[in-house]
Amino acid sequence: MTITSETASPTVPAQWLRGPLRLGVMWLLLLALSALLAWGLELVHLPAALLLGPMAAAITLAASGLTSANHVLPRSMGLPRGVFTFAQSVVGTMIATTIPVETLGSVMLDLPVFLFGVISVIAASAWLGYVLTKRQVLPGATAVWGSTPGAAQAMVFLAEANGADMRLVAVMQYLRVGMVAAGASLIARFWVGAPDVPPPPIDWFPAPDLALLQACGLMAAGMVIGRVFRIPAGEFLSPLLIGTALQALGLISPEVPHWLLALAFAVIGWTIGLRFTKAILLHAWKALPRLVFSILLLMTLCAGFAVVISFTMDVDLLTAYLATSPGGADSVAVIAASSDVDIAFVMAMQTLRFVLVLISGPMIAKFVAKKVGALAQG
Repeated sequence: MTITSETASPTVPAQWLRGPLRLGVMWLLLLALSALLAWGLELVHLPAALLLGPMAAAITLAASGLTSANHVLPRSMGLPRGVFTFAQSVVGTMIATTIPVETLGSVMLDLPVFLFGVISVIAASAWLGYVLTKRQVLPGATAVWGSTPGAAQAMVFLAEANGADMRLVAVMQYLRVGMVAAGASLIARFWVGAPDVPPPPIDWFPAPDLALLQACGLMAAGMVIGRVFRIPAGEFLSPLLIGTALQALGLISPEVPHWLLALAFAVIGWTIGLRFTKAILLHAWKALPRLVFSILLLMTLCAGFAVVISFTMDVDLLTAYLATSPGGADSVAVIAASSDVDIAFVMAMQTLRFVLVLISGPMIAKFVAKKVGALAQG
């Protein structure tokens, strides 16, 4: 059969769109949209903008309906597993550099206060996660991981390593981070009239030095330990724990350059976002009112804990509120720095809760999932 120009013409662009050039065009589109959204979120000072921008861009493309064979976006558009694990090691190293080890010494001076503030917040979030799981708002133990206060990036990594849906965990975690940051900012501004404090200028490309070499060593150690010992989220936890311990001993002072951190955040955002589908987004949208209500309830409970701390201990109410604020230690630190509060107290409680959440998070999630499963069978 002779192929005429009329029959051949539709197949040429279809073959071209299935080629490598098509994949390259889509990645350029994803990069451009990611940069635009991250820049916009940074302008409004939204926490984790460098991660949320790329994640939102990836969700937009992945859930746009373009993933079918008859559309432009290729199903193969994804990142190798090794790239994601490297990004995890970068973030783990970064968090190790931001844990103020020196503030942990102040914990021992007021240990009952800190234990009450930390354990009560963790217990309240675990209870809310249990309720959401029991009511099947989200599948499996996803709601427990998503309700865990603080350590949003850590919980996303640990959730995936333990079989939960990291997409919905990310939705819950970053929704809470945004709501808590907005609430704390409004309270600090209108309650005590906290002034704006411009963020310090960022040196995106610092000259290579010993601090960078130490950071690279922690990243490499995390990759090796996670791969060899197959620890859940080991590529993230290993550099975090090792880096924190070595810094506490005064042996190292690693620094992760901002350009590498931004790249790691983008990789994590793309990895999460490209896994979204219309069905997942629809499920999250239907659950959104209950998720928002649960976050508001958690914020209210934490405010109640702050009132107890303030009235029973020698701590002002705003300091207690920021210290018990359920999530976003980095954003809480910025708000505390612009307010007349005890910053050391705030960061010590936030840091202690972060450490305890890392330890207790997997155990609580597994316990709640088992409990709910037993009730369902009964």
